[in-house]
Amino acid sequence: MQEPVYGWDDTMGISLHDKIRQDMKTAMVKKDTGVRDTMRLIIGSFPDLTVNITLESGKKTTRVKTPEEITDEDVLGIIRKFVKSEKTVLELKKETGSDYLTLLESYLPRMAGPEEIREWIRENVDLSQFKSPMQAMGTVMKHFGKLADGNRVKEVLKDMG
Repeated sequence: MQEPVYGWDDTMGISLHDKIRQDMKTAMVKKDTGVRDTMRLIIGSFPDLTVNITLESGKKTTRVKTPEEITDEDVLGIIRKFVKSEKTVLELKKETGSDYLTLLESYLPRMAGPEEIREWIRENVDLSQFKSPMQAMGTVMKHFGKLADGNRVKEVLKDMG
């Protein structure tokens, strides 16, 4: 019997929203309380996802997104928020990781590694245009977006300087 595989990536052909619901069901059947509770936490944040609407009176308000309107990017935003808060908690406890953090990160896209960032900079950025390599930070972050950690990009640029 194969162990259930938790986590997600956009090549699976299933929306992140559906995968989280599926994984919660699997975790409930397997009595995997840690995973179940984490999935419940994520699903419990879905009502925070809203759409701006204007009422007939002209008053602006919001309504909760329907499951069909929830995008992978919305769900990734929720997971990133939990990852950030867990990292803060671990830092305070002077710990480096937790099962909870590992599980949350298994749903996020793979982050660009230092070598990948360095390679892209070599091929796409003329560092001689800048007084200091750190000035290329914006260009690099614009390309990688949420797939690169700003601190990691900063370290790579410092090394290249």
